Amino acid sequence: MASPRPIISPSVLASNFGDLSNEIKRMMQHGAEWVHMDVMDGHFVPNITMGPPVLASVYKTVPGVFMDCHMMVSDPAKWVQDVADAGGKSFTFHIEALAEPEKAHDLVIQIHKAGMRAAVAISPDTPSSAISDLLGHEVDMLLVMTVVPGRGGQKFIEACVPKVAELRQRFPTKDIQVDGGVGPGTVGKCACAGSNVIVAGTALFGAEDPAAVMVTMKESVESSKAGWAKM
Repeated sequence: MASPRPIISPSVLASNFGDLSNEIKRMMQHGAEWVHMDVMDGHFVPNITMGPPVLASVYKTVPGVFMDCHMMVSDPAKWVQDVADAGGKSFTFHIEALAEPEKAHDLVIQIHKAGMRAAVAISPDTPSSAISDLLGHEVDMLLVMTVVPGRGGQKFIEACVPKVAELRQRFPTKDIQVDGGVGPGTVGKCACAGSNVIVAGTALFGAEDPAAVMVTMKESVESSKAGWAKM
């Protein structure tokens, strides 16, 4: 049974928005395969960041960009086609944003039909049991938030890490992403618990050598894989 490979997804929330396309190119040149686009609507979370027009601009100006779109929005279904049309490659919705979480299956189908990977996210106060076995197998990725969604620069919440381990135990071949306060000092805990997709903001955009940080993060995931099978 193949274990998922390490993927680094720099969070543009920590970038210079005034030079966004070049900031993303810089991360890609340093080895980032994905870029994490935090879309906030001012309803599901209090902050407002970007929407499909910004995604479309990035798609047009950054060749080969893989936009990992984290949709911190109310009614995520209404954004699916707009995000796909703007060049989004992965669409992550929050289980807490659904009026009827039991109908998440319909949203996953909609996302896949639009040509994107589908992912489901849980906030710090939401247990991993909110992701049913059926939903977990239908999506392409599971996201465990390690800060409260809505703003960058928060401190890593270590109490969220056991949720990663529980999900890795149930879904040994799935991509499991962590997002929030992740850097060189915390990535090891996430990797040991079973995360293979690492979102990092300040730790990458603020680093003197982002490439070296990405290598360290990937090595942390690779060196932790042997332990996942023992969970």
